[in-house]
Amino acid sequence: MNNDCKIKDKVCNNQRLTREDGIELYKNFDLLNLGRLAACKNHSKYVYWINNHHFNVTNICEGTCKFCAYRKHEGQEGAFIYSIDKAKEYFETKINKNIREIHIVSALNPSCGLEFYSDLLQICSKILPNAHIQALTAVEIDYISRLENKSIEFVLKNLMESGLGSLPGGGAEIFAPKIRQKLCPGKISGQKWLEVMEIAHGLGLKSNVTMLTGIGEAPGDKIDHMLAVRELQDKTGGFMSFIPLFCHYENTEMPYEYPLTGVEILKEFAVARLMLDNIAHIKAFRIQTGAKLAQVSLGFGVDDLDGTVMREKITRSAGSKDPDAMMKEEIEHLIKHAGKIPVERDTVYNIV
Repeated sequence: MNNDCKIKDKVCNNQRLTREDGIELYKNFDLLNLGRLAACKNHSKYVYWINNHHFNVTNICEGTCKFCAYRKHEGQEGAFIYSIDKAKEYFETKINKNIREIHIVSALNPSCGLEFYSDLLQICSKILPNAHIQALTAVEIDYISRLENKSIEFVLKNLMESGLGSLPGGGAEIFAPKIRQKLCPGKISGQKWLEVMEIAHGLGLKSNVTMLTGIGEAPGDKIDHMLAVRELQDKTGGFMSFIPLFCHYENTEMPYEYPLTGVEILKEFAVARLMLDNIAHIKAFRIQTGAKLAQVSLGFGVDDLDGTVMREKITRSAGSKDPDAMMKEEIEHLIKHAGKIPVERDTVYNIV
């Protein structure tokens, strides 16, 4: 029996795939066969979406990530930071009171410590009482911890008391140390990222998890990333969705030599669905892929298109041309015309 047949048999019999199987999926499976296999692991006709709004507090950042087009130095043209008063005004005047989720991620700014974010979340909770607050990546949580000389647990508990509901999955990038050292040397290690998430899950916080590709990684790097995620999920059960992300190069320090094709992007979704047997949802972040490719991904193991995504700035800074916001009717149109059933959800996948 050849390797393709062995892997198919494993998938059909709900057996866990190995590292070798994962690399084989990348190297030797054609796209349509991968899609068929991924469909075997995603029997549901439902595709989820959420009414959400992104709020970026600041772009002034001490980070040095070469794939980031968002960060600025203090005093640099285009640099900004919302004061608490300005953020309050923004919440009151710029955000629809019916949104289900406010998504807050920003930068590593020494002016934004624990007291700042605690005040911000409290004000957000008061003005938008029906919105779940998903805020601060593991990288930001670690930064605040070091800035305040407090433990990760202390920081998370304080933020939870202020209204934090869950953590986004950003900052994971690729866990491979060599790539991390080359492209984001100042960022926490992959192991540290996982440690922060384990603490968060232990406190009852759910989170997402991402993987950034198109930055010079090999198939083995991606599979190792997924296996580390799968191992932590076995332990905590805290990850709600896995989100493959794809590097945009405009305005970054990245050489334009790693761009993924549409076929490769669809493979990422399918392989993730097959390897991550213990994570319920695979999400296509429309701002990253574009709406049309996100729609096609629904045939490759994806069951979540994220949402309306009002006012996203980070991916757009690096050249994303997808519309800044998409209305309910547009999202449901995409889903229905892919032969699926649209389901509006909240952050933790309760059906609205």
